[in-house]
Amino acid sequence: MSKMIRFAIFVFLSLGSISFASARDLFVDNMQGNDRNDGLKAETASGDKGPKKTISAALQVALSGDRIVLKKNDEPYRECVTLYGERRSGSNLAPFTIQGNGATLDGTAPIAKDAWTHTEAGVFGFQPTMAGPHKLFLNDKPAERVAVEPEAKKLPELKPLQWCAWRGAIFFRPEEGKLPGDYNLTQASLQTGVTLYHVDRASIEDLTVQGFRVDGVAAANSATNVYLAGLTLRGNGRSGLSAGPSSTLRVDGCLIGDNAQSQVLSMVNSATSIRNSNLPDGSAPVWINRGGRLEVDGKQAEGGLK
Repeated sequence: MSKMIRFAIFVFLSLGSISFASARDLFVDNMQGNDRNDGLKAETASGDKGPKKTISAALQVALSGDRIVLKKNDEPYRECVTLYGERRSGSNLAPFTIQGNGATLDGTAPIAKDAWTHTEAGVFGFQPTMAGPHKLFLNDKPAERVAVEPEAKKLPELKPLQWCAWRGAIFFRPEEGKLPGDYNLTQASLQTGVTLYHVDRASIEDLTVQGFRVDGVAAANSATNVYLAGLTLRGNGRSGLSAGPSSTLRVDGCLIGDNAQSQVLSMVNSATSIRNSNLPDGSAPVWINRGGRLEVDGKQAEGGLK
């Protein structure tokens, strides 16, 4: 082997080692963490050594190729997350990653007990301060919704623990002898769970994203080579997953369901490949096509609502 070839191999391996050495794990724990910590340790140690409290704080110090590692706690992470630009991008060997470890990113907010008023036999309603689409959660999971046609003149029949949205308000039927304030009821409040702008080679894994007024995950613009694995995207006001212009996404082993308008929204000049995933269409269409391309389990999806 010539000296020139040996030197080239040495440089390649050296650069590879630098790349791997520069990628870090940043830890987040929304129960025990502190945003003043450096984020470099999973457990709190002396001084500022220990996990961050919020994902947003970890993103502020993250660099290209880093991995943000969430601790799964009973309390969801309640924030909107944005990945933007080169610092939140990665490479083939080290994609920028959010590793959820089964944690939940939740966009809901409590409903005041005194917000509800009795409307008719056994049914209570309240007027959200924010415009729809609306989603109601019971014990941090989407409550059973009854669809209402836009031209409906009256409320549909609701069974106990069912709800509907009608004329800009939310209506709920509690069990006999109970009031809405007796339940842990929340509504979609924050706008979008995870938004990606102008990033390349980003990965989000093993995370539930629920209860946001618009989308669970939105590749808003020029988010390329995005990998989504093991996600549950449910109970969001518009879609579980939105693929925006000039974005390319690969989705593997995800559950995308119970979103209000569509499970997947495909915008112009986007390409999304979905494999080994569950996309139930009981609450809304699986796919709304606004000019993008969608492939499901190796087959090109045809049509889609416009």
